[in-house]
Amino acid sequence: MTMRICSEYAGRLQRVAQGAQNSADSSDSMPAPDLQNATSMLAKKKQEWVTVVHNDPVNLMTYVQWIFESYFNMDPNVARLKMLEVHRNGRAVVAHGGREQMERDAQAMHTYGLWATIEPEADGR
Repeated sequence: MTMRICSEYAGRLQRVAQGAQNSADSSDSMPAPDLQNATSMLAKKKQEWVTVVHNDPVNLMTYVQWIFESYFNMDPNVARLKMLEVHRNGRAVVAHGGREQMERDAQAMHTYGLWATIEPEADGR
């Protein structure tokens, strides 16, 4: 019985090896990929994201400004303008970048007690 299993296994290995050889032979006739086109497609697919801080009735405006200054290293005047935008408009975009970084920023805002979300960046910013 062991010999039968070994011979079946050997037969399968031969078929797999022949299939790999056949696919290697056929790949020689395939055209080379267009790397420039692939690169431009990747650049188009890489989408920027934004972190949005939303207004809440709990946190003081000075606390929100301090968070913007300390976490995002904003100038005090810029942090104050962003804080006022949150207060008056109900939301403000505080960061732009890749999705993972924006998720980290939103999570950091949550640890400070702020309500933050991430969104795909609009074309016009």
